[in-house]
Amino acid sequence: MLDTLGRPLRSLRVSVTDRCNLRCEYCMPEDDYVWLEREHLLHFEEIARVVDAFTALGADKVRLTGGEPLLRRNLDQLVALLAAKPALADLALTTNAMLLAEQAAPLKDAGLMRLNVSLDTLRPDRFAALTRQNEFGRVMAGIQTAAVLFRDIKIDTVVMRGVNDDELESLLDFGASIGAEVRFIEYMDVAGATRWSPDLVLPRRDILERLRARYGSVSPVVEPASTAPADRYSLPDGRFFGVISSTTEPFCRTCDRARLTADGVFFACLYATDGLALRDRLRGGATPDFLASLIRDRWRVRLDRGAEERLETKNRTVFLPVAALRANPHLEMHKRGG
Repeated sequence: MLDTLGRPLRSLRVSVTDRCNLRCEYCMPEDDYVWLEREHLLHFEEIARVVDAFTALGADKVRLTGGEPLLRRNLDQLVALLAAKPALADLALTTNAMLLAEQAAPLKDAGLMRLNVSLDTLRPDRFAALTRQNEFGRVMAGIQTAAVLFRDIKIDTVVMRGVNDDELESLLDFGASIGAEVRFIEYMDVAGATRWSPDLVLPRRDILERLRARYGSVSPVVEPASTAPADRYSLPDGRFFGVISSTTEPFCRTCDRARLTADGVFFACLYATDGLALRDRLRGGATPDFLASLIRDRWRVRLDRGAEERLETKNRTVFLPVAALRANPHLEMHKRGG
């Protein structure tokens, strides 16, 4: 099943909660937010039924996200439900690691395959400034615990010029010390990034230039079959890292990802402002086949290339103002899995 640009539906990002225990400057910089009602959140069995609808259309990868997904109680039970599905080839989770020390083992035992950990600094004082929480020690404990259990961990770092761009090398060293691959992410102007500025973006070309100055050479890794958002590179010492250049060199033409909010709204793009509500249909008795037909119809007419359109915008500023986000909380990045 292809959309209008020939893109298949292969990957589904499932938000299990819109709540987060950090307030990162690039994602949730405001003081107050409109939260989803808890009774509106999809139950684990309902999420599993929606996943069945997506896998019937060819999706074989699921990533659990938030907000912070580890805030969802008994998340390992959902992981077990999804891990038992033969149609899923990949089951991953993105976390800020604050609660990971306690939950890493249950998640691994339940069948979770991979982890992405958001970590933007190795300095406790900078961590507190960026997240407005003094929890650096808990985050590091969670990462160290998970590194013993999981063979596939990625460290995701949002790089901001003049904020944390002096830590590229130290983050690469830290990743190597725990067997994790670091991915540097350009600061995006998606909804929720209400204090975004082009001056804060460190483009991929600048990231690579800085690393070449330090290591001598940076070689691209050719992966012709990959639709992953990161372009991978190798250093002379054999280490690998990735760069996600959604802001300056977007990859919309190969994007195969769909997104599901915690209350069951399907979005075809991180920048999309119009979603397809599935929860009430699900609770009204809709079968996975019927849900699949709704998703199929929406995907086949998909034109979304949000990051490319933003790149073409003159005098580019924030994507959506705070007032618009409060009027429609589903537009927030933390509600659709970042």
